[in-house]
Amino acid sequence: MISVLLVYILMGFLLYEAVQRTIHMKYEINGDIMLITAAVGVAVNVIMGFLLNQSGHHHAHSHSLPSNSSTTGSGCGHNHGQDSLAVRAAFVHALGDLVQSVGVLIAAYIIRFKPEYKIADPICTYVFSLLVAFTTFRIIWDTVVIILEGVPRHLNVDYIKEALMKIEDVHSVEDLNVWSLTSGKPTAIVHIQLIPGSSSKWEEVQSKAKHMLLNTFGMYKCTIELQSYRQEVDRTCANCRSSSS
Repeated sequence: MISVLLVYILMGFLLYEAVQRTIHMKYEINGDIMLITAAVGVAVNVIMGFLLNQSGHHHAHSHSLPSNSSTTGSGCGHNHGQDSLAVRAAFVHALGDLVQSVGVLIAAYIIRFKPEYKIADPICTYVFSLLVAFTTFRIIWDTVVIILEGVPRHLNVDYIKEALMKIEDVHSVEDLNVWSLTSGKPTAIVHIQLIPGSSSKWEEVQSKAKHMLLNTFGMYKCTIELQSYRQEVDRTCANCRSSSS
């Protein structure tokens, strides 16, 4: 998150300078220095992007299964290729720098051999800013969803509830909460009511529900609460009626 904010601060400063140069056009650019600086920036950011990409790939496949208790289904599900927000943000930071360096490199070649086309410098900044805004929006949104304990974008609560209802001996899904502990680690708590006369099958139902949440929907951790069938009754008793009259 800090990496993305730093990119936005840098982008704001560069946009301001680009607008000033576009309006006034009173500036000189040393093409040789610009070429050398941009070339070094491209090389450094290619290396950083490669290392961060390898780190994120390793992170997505390095989880192990924790132990499970008899009453709570918990364990690692499938990550579905989602890297941690920190690695993603750092990778986007490096990618943004790389795009900027490539743009500056192109602009430097133009300015070096065609100094009258120095407008290429602020144009490069505008293009870079648009690319950064598009690539970082998803990270900002994912961070907000995690902070507010929202449902991850790849999961549908209604669909999960329908799937749980199809398990044998399940009467209803009373409550289902899904959120993310962090990026790529969705968590669920579900309250299931069994059909009449199926109290003895609670272990089987819990096992099926846990398997579905962890393996089908890729939950990192889940808690399943079961209760016997409880018929809804009119809670307005005779005493309540008499007191109200």
